[in-house]
Amino acid sequence: MKKELNGSMNELLSSLEVFYHKLQSYHWYVKGSAFFTVHAQLESYYDEVSEEIDEVAETLLMIGGAPASTLKEFLKLSKISESEGVYVKADELLPKVRDDFALLEKLAEEVKTAAEEEGSALVSAKMDDLIESFSKAIWMISQSLMD
Repeated sequence: MKKELNGSMNELLSSLEVFYHKLQSYHWYVKGSAFFTVHAQLESYYDEVSEEIDEVAETLLMIGGAPASTLKEFLKLSKISESEGVYVKADELLPKVRDDFALLEKLAEEVKTAAEEEGSALVSAKMDDLIESFSKAIWMISQSLMD
């Protein structure tokens, strides 16, 4: 396994981990007229991201890599920033969530490229699933922001 693939998968893993906690924070601190809908959707997102975290880490182990596993590593490697832990309206947080999904999609595409260059069909296929999931979330959030 090449260093590039290990590195790009750890960036994705770390970004997913920080995003998971960001979604939880938004779930706790969302406010406004869309509270019930957005509160439930954010929980759905972080439940899904939790599974994706495990998939990426286990895939990395299966190909002989070493997944990041500490909060310190996650924060250092993540391309996603933490939330501020303050109340925020749904119409203010949804664009941020959409943008984070777009960043995750880009990271998954980079992992896929590195995997294909290395000939790792397993990683490439896993990234296809993530790219589809992130793309759908981006589309759905974008639709909800249209008025």
